[in-house]
Amino acid sequence: MFNSVRVRLTLWHAGVVACVLLILAGATLFLLQRNSLRRVDNSLEDVAHAFLATVRAELRDPDRSRHFKDSIAAAIQEHTYRETSFSVFDSEGNTILSSNAHPAFLDSELPRFSQLRAQAVANPLPRHPFRTMPASGHLYRGYARPFVVEGKDYVLVVLQSMHGEHEFLEAVTQTYALLIPLAVLLAGLGGYFLARRSLSPVVAMSSQAGRIGAENLHDRLVVRNTKDELGHLAQSFNQLLDRLDESFEHQRRFVADASHELRTPVAILSGEAEVALSKSDRTPGEYRESLEILRKEAIRLRQIVENLFTLTRADIGQYPLTMTKFYLDELAADSVRNFRALAQAKQITLQCETVSELLVDADESLLRRMFVNLLDNAIKYTPFGGRVLVSCSRSDSFYSVSISDNGPGIPPDLQPRIFERFFRVQKSRPNLETATGGAGLGLAICRWIAEAHQGRLELIRSDAAGSTFTFYIPTPDSPNSTRPV
Repeated sequence: MFNSVRVRLTLWHAGVVACVLLILAGATLFLLQRNSLRRVDNSLEDVAHAFLATVRAELRDPDRSRHFKDSIAAAIQEHTYRETSFSVFDSEGNTILSSNAHPAFLDSELPRFSQLRAQAVANPLPRHPFRTMPASGHLYRGYARPFVVEGKDYVLVVLQSMHGEHEFLEAVTQTYALLIPLAVLLAGLGGYFLARRSLSPVVAMSSQAGRIGAENLHDRLVVRNTKDELGHLAQSFNQLLDRLDESFEHQRRFVADASHELRTPVAILSGEAEVALSKSDRTPGEYRESLEILRKEAIRLRQIVENLFTLTRADIGQYPLTMTKFYLDELAADSVRNFRALAQAKQITLQCETVSELLVDADESLLRRMFVNLLDNAIKYTPFGGRVLVSCSRSDSFYSVSISDNGPGIPPDLQPRIFERFFRVQKSRPNLETATGGAGLGLAICRWIAEAHQGRLELIRSDAAGSTFTFYIPTPDSPNSTRPV
């Protein structure tokens, strides 16, 4: 039961309401009791003041030559109040006179009454002249007032029953005891209703999300309100589904393209092997020709598998970089020298223009591989008698390497896709592409190599005059590893 969010929210809501009501009830009862005591104390002071005023008036009246005790009796008779009694004591604590309503058992049963009387006798200005004293199931509030008559010290003690105030507080307490559980119950029911209503979209989204699988990954959650938290949650989940759908689509396309690329060399290998084995009277030259075809296709197949393996390891972050310091200009010049024979076969002018002392901290084998792929593409798509230029320079905290050719260029509508895996621009350069048999993985690997070094690879231009690819890599003294803008 407590595993349900609705139940936990309901219990929390009811618990908070109960705590608030209990604190409110306790504070209210405390204030009521405090105000009640203050009201009774003020009443006792007023009654005591009026009582003593009457005593003094009786003693000063020339027409009534009364004794002190008779004056007290007259004052008691005049100030007869319900549930209020008066007692007068001398300085030794002896009772001078008490009203008929005064409980006679107070002296024996209530030590605090004796303490109050003794304190008033000993200290004419007591600091705490009030006492609350229980007796026979009732509460009494006592007030001691010292006074002097004819040079003698006396103490007036006034007692007032607090039965009415006690009954009022009990009534308020009983009311709270009845209303608080009812309010908590109603708050719990209301909280459960609100929690159920508020969480119903979550339940609906959970049910709908549970039905989404690989076969219906295009389905999306229904967003009822795009401005509240649940709407943001549904939108975030839909965005996650969009990314998953895109990843699945890339994976399906990758598998299909990889199967297609692998099927061609495998079919050639199988066909050539069958042809070579089908005839027993073939000449050594024919066997050599078949073996040469098998060798080329095996090399191509190995390159495709190696490229796929490289990209797969790169995707899962398991391709470690071996970082060393070397000069980028020397690596560029060395790569150009390695391609001079291939360029001369097509009468292509291959030039290298670099700035010296371009020290870089990178994986030399990966950068060499990137140079090989870019130069191979440049020479591959440059016509006979063309020109390929490799240039290196430094700009701020980055090195830039540009490889330009004067080939036929890439159509503008296909340029955003040239870094996709297995993508080949077959329509613009069909003869060259068919002749070289590229798998469409070279530029994807080059971009990964650039990004692995906190750099990037860009197609700067591509038109009828040729194409230019530029690679950026940070210098060793770069303050950060951010990519260039």
